[in-house]
Amino acid sequence: MDSSVFFGVSTIAYFLAMISYISFLAFRKTQIGIIATTITIAGFVSQTAAIILRWIEFKDIGQMGWLRAAPLTNLYESLVFFVWCLILAYLVIEFRYRNRSFGAFITPIAGLALAYIDLSGMSKDIQPLVPALQSNWLLAHVLMSFIAYSMFAISFSTGLMYLMVRTEKKSEPIYIFWTVMLGIFIIVLSGMGLDYIKFKIAVSGHEELIQNYLFKATFRSSSTATMIVSWLGAGAIVFAIWHFGNHMKKVITGFGISHDILDDITYKSIAIGFPVFTLGGLIFGAIWADQAWGKYWTWDPKETWSLITWFFYAFYLHSRLLRGWRGKKVAVVAVLGFLAVIFTYLGVNLLLSGLHSYGGQ
Repeated sequence: MDSSVFFGVSTIAYFLAMISYISFLAFRKTQIGIIATTITIAGFVSQTAAIILRWIEFKDIGQMGWLRAAPLTNLYESLVFFVWCLILAYLVIEFRYRNRSFGAFITPIAGLALAYIDLSGMSKDIQPLVPALQSNWLLAHVLMSFIAYSMFAISFSTGLMYLMVRTEKKSEPIYIFWTVMLGIFIIVLSGMGLDYIKFKIAVSGHEELIQNYLFKATFRSSSTATMIVSWLGAGAIVFAIWHFGNHMKKVITGFGISHDILDDITYKSIAIGFPVFTLGGLIFGAIWADQAWGKYWTWDPKETWSLITWFFYAFYLHSRLLRGWRGKKVAVVAVLGFLAVIFTYLGVNLLLSGLHSYGGQ
């Protein structure tokens, strides 16, 4: 039995968990909540087994040591590991706060991400690493970076939800801010979905996916009419979120999620993610860069944007711990910080070029 079978089991499990969590919210039955948690754990265990098997397969094919055979070298593997980190973080939150409401938001993301991998035809082949990637620092740098990314994703979602429940007037700047941010997030996901529907994307690497297909069905279309319709549609989505935003507040509070819990999760996610990103993303990345290219820092676009991301979260912790900021102010910083993460992961490869663009990271 190879890793793909276990990945398939995980995909099904996360979708079943999604249905169970939504049913739990609808009927408020403890038994349904227990079933949802059990299915999620089963999916997580299956995905863990799949990653281990993939690691063994990579080691046997590449004839490299365990550290150099970490399955974290392309878009497929990075998405799988990101989902694994996201589910792990969610399970910790569920058991720590004894609240299953977040499961209805997290498990759909996990299931859709794994399903997208299968539906898009994304290459799952194990390819030998290029010389620059053949380093023992690969495991530490990439693994810790994606653990941090998953923590920042949690802080983004809880920070956004905090702003939803703490704003009321539609003319309030913070209200407008979170509606625009949520709109951008939905528009990006919708655009990527339309890319798949139109092009039936089958790619071998991260750079090929982003540069050749991302938003080609909408905002980067060769048709001027399509581009205009896309921008008008994006504006309509943002307006709808702004207009019906107060209804979202009622939904979230109806789940029994208080603003204090959201603020606490946002802070703790960043408090964990920031040192992990500092050590793995920046320090270990600099050591790896010196081994690969002979310099610790080259101001490569991805290096520069990683530093910008670091400054966002450093500012968050500085503002909260030393200046005593709480509530809306730091929640805004958490949301903006994740936008920097997204640009580091996607935007750099789409708009800029540099040493990292081949890496598929």
